[in-house]
Amino acid sequence: MKCKLLILFFLLILTRANAQTLGGNTVYNFLKLSNTPQLTALGGINISNETQDIGLAFNNPALLRPAMHTQTTMVFNSFYAGIKNYHLMSGYHAASLNTTFAIGVNYFSYGSIAETDMTGNVLGNMRPADYVAQLSATRQYGERWHYGVTAKFIHSSYGLYRSSGIAMDVGIAYTDTVNLWQASLVAKNMGAQIKQYAGTSSGDLPFDLQVGISKRLAHAPLQFSLTLNQLHQFDTRYNDTLFNNETGLTQDSKEKKYIFDKFFRHVTLAVQLFVGDKIEVTAGYNYLRRKELNITNAGNGLNGFSMGVGVLFKKIQIRYARSYYQNNSSYNQFGLNLRLNDYFGSGGLLNRAGNK
Repeated sequence: MKCKLLILFFLLILTRANAQTLGGNTVYNFLKLSNTPQLTALGGINISNETQDIGLAFNNPALLRPAMHTQTTMVFNSFYAGIKNYHLMSGYHAASLNTTFAIGVNYFSYGSIAETDMTGNVLGNMRPADYVAQLSATRQYGERWHYGVTAKFIHSSYGLYRSSGIAMDVGIAYTDTVNLWQASLVAKNMGAQIKQYAGTSSGDLPFDLQVGISKRLAHAPLQFSLTLNQLHQFDTRYNDTLFNNETGLTQDSKEKKYIFDKFFRHVTLAVQLFVGDKIEVTAGYNYLRRKELNITNAGNGLNGFSMGVGVLFKKIQIRYARSYYQNNSSYNQFGLNLRLNDYFGSGGLLNRAGNK
């Protein structure tokens, strides 16, 4: 019954999804950025990869598991132009409720910027920032299904211009441990602004409908992942008429090559190599990122590619990722995962509370 209700819910989402805005015309686009090194290494979009990394559940609540009780992830990312990104997430399993919870925050700091009025007069300095704080809950259905929901509070502050919003994610995950594959379906960022930026009207959130599958080989230490995003809209190209007129880059979207291009803009591919049970090496390819950041008549190198490594010790995981953007410029992301009970004792307050 619960599974049927979830399927009905996703069908209702599909009937309303076409009203969502594409490209850069939405608010809170920082919600689409990767929060953890493993997700970055997987190409920036992945909802089906079940590992020991609780950070992946930030983007799909159905990936939370009871084994993630008290697991905490801390991530630091230095973007371009001095932009800093901090991520923190922690899990908690309530055995009496048969539910696993997680709370997390993703924070972006844009440094100190001169604040001016409309005529260019300097009013002082401001420190613009974006953040999302969220609470997730997940339960198991049968032996192979998990379903979860995430509630989000979103806030942006750019000097005098501030905005807040609320949103939710809903996800379901299916795991076949015999045949070594997992699949997930997630509807993300369903919500609205509750406070608009001064002088603006209400904007759409970056809604996304994603489906993903991961398959591990039975006789080789490899796992492959395929993720499709923006399933509610086939043509996801950002069509700026003014830019096209100025550059002459208008395209006939009916040509076969552009139909091929439209399809693969939904695709993110990834592969993982497992060296024993201690090391994970990951590589990903995001076709949409490569196409959107291509420079006409210029070499684009590794645009859209990403890679990373995770070292898994008994009490701590150390993860690193490197992702390539325009003209081979790249950024690095570092993260630590640990279980608080490993450091505060198995009989500690958190463990006793989780077993009630």
